[in-house]
Amino acid sequence: MTNCMLLKGFEVELFTGTFAGENVGIASAITKELSDFVKEPDQRNLEYITVPDQRYAVLKHALLLPRLKLRKWLDCKELTILPGSTLSLGNTEDFERSDIKNCYHSFIEKNYGTKVVTASIHINLGIESLSLLFSALRLVRCEASLFLALSASSPFLGGNATGAHSQRWIQFPKTPSNVPMFVDHAHYVTWVEDQLSQGNMQNERHLWTSVRPNGPERPHVLNRLELRICDLVCNVDLLLAITALLELRIINLKNNIKKYDPVEASSKTLKELALLADENDLLAAKSSLDANLFHWQTGKQINCRDWINELLLEAAPLAKELGMFELLQPIESILTKGNQSMIWLNSYSKGVSIQSLLQKGIYEMEREETNFIQLKSSY
Repeated sequence: MTNCMLLKGFEVELFTGTFAGENVGIASAITKELSDFVKEPDQRNLEYITVPDQRYAVLKHALLLPRLKLRKWLDCKELTILPGSTLSLGNTEDFERSDIKNCYHSFIEKNYGTKVVTASIHINLGIESLSLLFSALRLVRCEASLFLALSASSPFLGGNATGAHSQRWIQFPKTPSNVPMFVDHAHYVTWVEDQLSQGNMQNERHLWTSVRPNGPERPHVLNRLELRICDLVCNVDLLLAITALLELRIINLKNNIKKYDPVEASSKTLKELALLADENDLLAAKSSLDANLFHWQTGKQINCRDWINELLLEAAPLAKELGMFELLQPIESILTKGNQSMIWLNSYSKGVSIQSLLQKGIYEMEREETNFIQLKSSY
């Protein structure tokens, strides 16, 4: 059964800044010296992309090694990697361009400003079959809110608590504003071409939604699903747990399309499912694990924690069969203790400053990397 596991890769966006938690833009200098990293439109964050692999142990190395390389470079500048997915202590008024000559960056700055200056994790899972890919897109879009709730790490913006658990997802401009639940590949191609001709999308990449098809020649040549909704997950074991749950959902879907594809298993229309999914995403952005969401199968309200627990129970037999059960354990801890935003907000309500919380987060990221180095050297 292990041969049914999917290729998995990550696009990881990070903020750089001081050890006091203040954002500092230095992406242009980093990308000149470190080929693993690419610039985002704003100088204050940058991205690295992992090579796809099926094996979770390999993925852990792929996620941590670029961080170690970046941290070593930043140490010489007395800078560090910042936790969180928004400009927690940063200037939210001014856009700090990383590439003044890039026309697409100009478009982004003019139309969106600092709303797009966020850090996140994009999880890519390889799916060659187009029919399975679009079934998976429908299922994952209907459940994307659950993955956002597990990852939420952006309760602060510009030195203040926003009242949301994922300020990133609330402020990030979903584009185009109305994205349908795609019937199949032909529907997707026609829709994208229409959006481009109408100017609603500037290029094939300009589809900013919770989940989208991806591939070497979008929209025509596709080979993977990209979950874009997650906030930055600094703890790699948790990120791999979230990825494992996502993969198990898709493998279960492949094994039983009628049970898991919303087209087959829901009485709602595709339009109703799209509206339900988008509403759930916003509810999860505001309250994450405490949110009351709407289940795509029944339309009835269900607590986010309860729904995730249902998914874990349903995934358990397959997880054990594939040797993935232990990978899921960090999710149990999140359901009990709360996600990063909930932990931060609980401390903030007791008088702990945002700066102190970020400093603790910086230390926890460094500690994870140190533990990884020690474990690696012991082999």
